[in-house]
Amino acid sequence: MLAIIDEREIVTTGYASRFGIEGVSSTGFCPDEFREWVATAADSDIGAVEAFLLGDCRDRQNYPKMIRMRSRAPLIAMNETPSLEQTLDLFAAGVDDVVRKPIHVREILARVGAIKRRRHNEQDSAIVGDLRVFFDGRDPELKGSILPLPRRERRILEFLVHNRGRRVSKAQIFNSIYGIFDENVEENVVESHISKLRKKLRRQLGYDPINSVRYLGYRLDDCI
Repeated sequence: MLAIIDEREIVTTGYASRFGIEGVSSTGFCPDEFREWVATAADSDIGAVEAFLLGDCRDRQNYPKMIRMRSRAPLIAMNETPSLEQTLDLFAAGVDDVVRKPIHVREILARVGAIKRRRHNEQDSAIVGDLRVFFDGRDPELKGSILPLPRRERRILEFLVHNRGRRVSKAQIFNSIYGIFDENVEENVVESHISKLRKKLRRQLGYDPINSVRYLGYRLDDCI
């Protein structure tokens, strides 16, 4: 999930809609709402945010410190007009990147991915057995051939790969894929997506790479 902070509702709803088209959950905050939320939200809710987008806000240079007290997720500031002084002030305040609007949501997602890779020295893909999973929006490859997946199933697979070696709960997957504020979707939809994903992987691999334990959650295994 991405968090968008801006004083104008038309900006937050506009970006949220565009991210939704790309299959990425997001939610918009006005500055007052965000300050209260980031100070009081549960750690699990804060941890569900993959990146913060900082638009027009009064005292904007104070937001990076506020966010960094709760999260290390990428923080990107969006400027309306070119201003070297403003850009330098934002970097000094602690943002990871500064971009100028208008900017396509795909470029934002690419920048978020690049920040994460630099921070963790990660590649743009990971190999799990015969499966190669990309983190830039491309469908995975299985034994060198593309495995087409719907957006939700692909993002679930990416989430499982990012968390290889540990179990993740249904709630964690839901929060990552749908966002913590989506009340129109039931959490159990995750089970349906994972069931479909498992069938496709099992059919191609000959085994089920997604290990599940009731009440404990899901884990992606390399092999049988």
